[in-house]
Amino acid sequence: MIRRLWGVIRYVAEPADNKFTGFICYMLNSRCNITRRARQSENQCRVKPGRQGRIMLVALLLSTAAGCASVSEEPWAGTAVWRRPPHTGIAAAVRHETIGRSGENRPLEIIVLGQGDNVTLVMAGIHGNETAGIPLVRKLADYLQGQPELLRWRRVVILAAANPDGIARGTRVNSRGIDLNRNFPAGNRINSRQYGSRGFSEPESRIIDQLLQKYLPRRIVSIHQPLQCIDYDGPGEALANQMAKYCPLPVRKLGAQPGSLGAYAGETLGIPIITMELPAGVEKMGTQLLWDRYGKALLAAIVYPERVR
Repeated sequence: MIRRLWGVIRYVAEPADNKFTGFICYMLNSRCNITRRARQSENQCRVKPGRQGRIMLVALLLSTAAGCASVSEEPWAGTAVWRRPPHTGIAAAVRHETIGRSGENRPLEIIVLGQGDNVTLVMAGIHGNETAGIPLVRKLADYLQGQPELLRWRRVVILAAANPDGIARGTRVNSRGIDLNRNFPAGNRINSRQYGSRGFSEPESRIIDQLLQKYLPRRIVSIHQPLQCIDYDGPGEALANQMAKYCPLPVRKLGAQPGSLGAYAGETLGIPIITMELPAGVEKMGTQLLWDRYGKALLAAIVYPERVR
């Protein structure tokens, strides 16, 4: 049996470069005699292994066979690739990060799940009196922890409370009275007391922009109330239609508002962005009912263009 294995190895090794032969000899613990033929059309080498060398060679064959068994075909690749370790591309744990502070020094915190390049930013609470999205996106984070296969090659960044001062006060605007969703330097922005003297005049809008620059999301979902539709800006129509298949909200193009995140991310930066407008008062339903009604639409955005299973 060992002779047969050795014959296979020698057959494979003969056309190879002398460096490969030297490696085999090293693995045989130098217990071999090498007879070199004259180089004619190609380099050849005859190896006569000793007993201990043969044992080491069999071990090498077994370990190599185990490695080869891990070759697989990834759905996005045209050729076979080595299967990555189980933790690569799949989040085994959630990372929480404070990315900045509001005007009243409240933290803006994100939850990051997954390690892939296909990034989705999901956010809520940019208007402090539209709170239904906050428990919904936190439920999304909990769900994804239990479904790590959805995070393969993906990353989800969740900003549950984009306007913590407004949420604490129960107001649409931030602590300085500025509508954060009108404070971005989009082409249609209007400088005013309510929208800010300039784009990014507020710490919260600057922090959101830092998220965009750091994670470079391929799509954004921002949850609002109370217009009961799925709005989109930039190249987001196909994504909006896909999300609408999984929830009772119809697609409706409202048009980019002056200095809004939709105008900035969608029209200026060219990122598909969805404004998911939930009905008024749905926060009273409770987290589980919210998730049952709208959770699959969020999952549809994350796995897009694939379908939710």
